[in-house]
Amino acid sequence: MLSAYAVGLHSIEALIPTPIPWLRVGLANIITLTTLLLYGLRAGMTVTLTRVFLGSFFTGTFLGPAFVLSLWGGVSSTLAMWFSKILFGRLFSPVGLSLIGALTHNIAQLFLAYLFFVRKIEAVIIISPVIIFIGIITGAFNGIATSLIMKRVKE
Repeated sequence: MLSAYAVGLHSIEALIPTPIPWLRVGLANIITLTTLLLYGLRAGMTVTLTRVFLGSFFTGTFLGPAFVLSLWGGVSSTLAMWFSKILFGRLFSPVGLSLIGALTHNIAQLFLAYLFFVRKIEAVIIISPVIIFIGIITGAFNGIATSLIMKRVKE
């Protein structure tokens, strides 16, 4: 059920035009983080992989550059959030974990974009501050949304 929510959010978000290609708010990451906190790494990674594969299939980006970037970013951010939760316990709230996930996602995608698609470090350096800044904003938003969900679940 959680994977279906994530795929739905991913697909809806893909319809929203953005000023920078592949730039998304990442609303489906709210579902991934909630799943990670409630059910652990296996369930969180299942949501991530299901979202990336089915979401890209439904939006027509399957096996294209957007798919590759989404897969790499999704897997790396899910692992980073999980490791941060395990290593630092309660030190990070859902907002902190979401920020870690967002930054990891962005850095992983920038690295992969450079490695396979752009091959010009100047282009990556120029766009990096914008991508990371937007990632901080969206990561905070997604973390707040996750916190609200977690409060409701615990009631």
